[in-house]
Amino acid sequence: MKKIAVALLLSMVTLFSACGDAENTDKSSKDSGSLSTSSSALDLLSSEDSSSSLDSSIAGDTEHVDVNDDGACDKCSESVLTTFDFYAINDLHGKFADTANQPGVDELTTYFSQARLENENTIIVASGDMWQGSAESNLTQGKIVTDWMGEVGFAAMTLGNHEYDWGEDYIEANAEIAKFPFLAINVYDKETNTLAAYCQPSTVIEQNGVKIGLIGAIGDCYSSISGDKSGGVYFKTGSDLTKLVKEESERLRADGADFILYSIHDGYGNSYSAPSTISDGSLRSYYDIALSDGYVDIVFEAHSHQSYVLRDSKGVYHLQGGGDNDGISHATANINFANGNVEVTTAELVASSEYAAFEASPVVDELMEKYAEDIALAGRVLGYNEKFRYGSELLSLSAQLYYEKGVERWGDDYDIVLGGGFMSVRSPYDLGVGEVLYGDLQMLLPFDNQLVLCSISGEKLRSQFFETPNSRYYIAYGEYGNWVKNNIDPNATYYLVTDTYSSTYAPNGLTEIARYDENVYARDLIAEYIENGGFGQPENIVLTSIPKILEIGAGLDANYTTTEEYFVKGKIISVENTTYGNVTIEDEAGNRLYIYGLYDQSGMVRYDGLSDPPMVGDTVLLKGPIQNFGGYKVEIYHARIYSKE
Repeated sequence: MKKIAVALLLSMVTLFSACGDAENTDKSSKDSGSLSTSSSALDLLSSEDSSSSLDSSIAGDTEHVDVNDDGACDKCSESVLTTFDFYAINDLHGKFADTANQPGVDELTTYFSQARLENENTIIVASGDMWQGSAESNLTQGKIVTDWMGEVGFAAMTLGNHEYDWGEDYIEANAEIAKFPFLAINVYDKETNTLAAYCQPSTVIEQNGVKIGLIGAIGDCYSSISGDKSGGVYFKTGSDLTKLVKEESERLRADGADFILYSIHDGYGNSYSAPSTISDGSLRSYYDIALSDGYVDIVFEAHSHQSYVLRDSKGVYHLQGGGDNDGISHATANINFANGNVEVTTAELVASSEYAAFEASPVVDELMEKYAEDIALAGRVLGYNEKFRYGSELLSLSAQLYYEKGVERWGDDYDIVLGGGFMSVRSPYDLGVGEVLYGDLQMLLPFDNQLVLCSISGEKLRSQFFETPNSRYYIAYGEYGNWVKNNIDPNATYYLVTDTYSSTYAPNGLTEIARYDENVYARDLIAEYIENGGFGQPENIVLTSIPKILEIGAGLDANYTTTEEYFVKGKIISVENTTYGNVTIEDEAGNRLYIYGLYDQSGMVRYDGLSDPPMVGDTVLLKGPIQNFGGYKVEIYHARIYSKE
């Protein structure tokens, strides 16, 4: 009789033509006693109370049910699936504007906008290390990127280790302008032993009756942060982190979350190559496989700058999209609001070449304009680099300049053995031939680590500096240092010049004595070196006379602008427009040339944004293309100012 009753009840499902309110597509059936994600129709049929269980699951004709889990309501046949698209970007490192070495985010902005047009249930997250790296972002302490993320509509950002490169005050400053929360469930205040005030453990996104829970965490990368920038917090990792994530997931599930995203600033392995396989044992260095037992549904990762899509033994996907805007992670999930089941249908990486094909969004230019005054320094021309230089050469030079500056400042009072320490360069890693801008060095050497004089024992001097197995330690020394190297007394005290990253790294055993000037970092020392001709003399400037420019322009078609740029020099005799800097210059022979727009050397800051714009009476050296305007007027178009007298 039981089998007959069950068969009869199953057949009754087909008799329902509607579910009362056919437009009701929320998840109320899940919350009021429908099948859990661990139940199935077979479980019901095999239970002693199968008939009553099935009857209760379809009793209310105002609720959708999907006992057979085919994505359609068993009563009205309407779809009970809501499809979500999840995108994650990790380790952007401030790569905001297009350069010769990497794409900016202008095309990516359009890509995200298009994704939202195609599916309104699109959620975008960041997995850390978003700010530090480029001139635009560093000179605004991350604000330009935070504003961009707000314009794009990010749901949240997980904090990474490099968010701490300027200290907690700047995280708090960015949190004040952010339109989204900063997540880090495991960043704890040392004094209060509570979660740091500028972050929260999770956030919930509610769309179309579905709740998405998003948990964020920073990995075990505390040692990757300069000690003087993170002294007020500590990170809970390992089993402590697992416990926190489990508890937060349970809380979110109890509050009705249908799907849990886990964004962690940590990743598989330490190399830049993508692993071909994954094992649960390998995961345990940063991710406890126990979290895949229903606590999280998908994991977006970061920190190791790898590109991979992996699936663990529990079926949970792990994605990381490289770094430096090389790509992003994308996953699609169907969420069944009738029975609570979820299915990840897509897990993939989107290469930058794919979104680079989109039209550039004006948002980036608008933000560049907003922060023009802050980022003007990036366009300062330092000089000329006559040959390609690897990053290792720049780091060796930094160590040498540390040593020289230290001897110059403290050499009368201390016998300085060496200069240098743990150093690294960032993308694009090397310096090409040609004009060098301050912004180029800002990208290569973005770290704001102040020079510092320290004392050290002979034993530590040998093990941590002279004989260190770490290839990222760069040192430089003179005759005295060379003598000490071969005659170290392990119990004696010696002196060296390093920076605050190395001085606060406890294993180095350094004691700080004095600091160099504020806001002078490795890149500033190299900038001064280049300005003094250290990397070769600038290109020979060949002036083009005003008559020659007029002759070239007269031979151009109407409204044509040359791709080549020309140097020209003259005295400003009138300023026709103080917004764009439309001026007329005159040479010593009285020849005149109209200049349509004056900009700084970067070409980004126009006349009205210059701190000291040239005025009538100033002699200026300019560089720009020639334009034949309308067939009747020859001018220099958008000239960059190289000097003013």
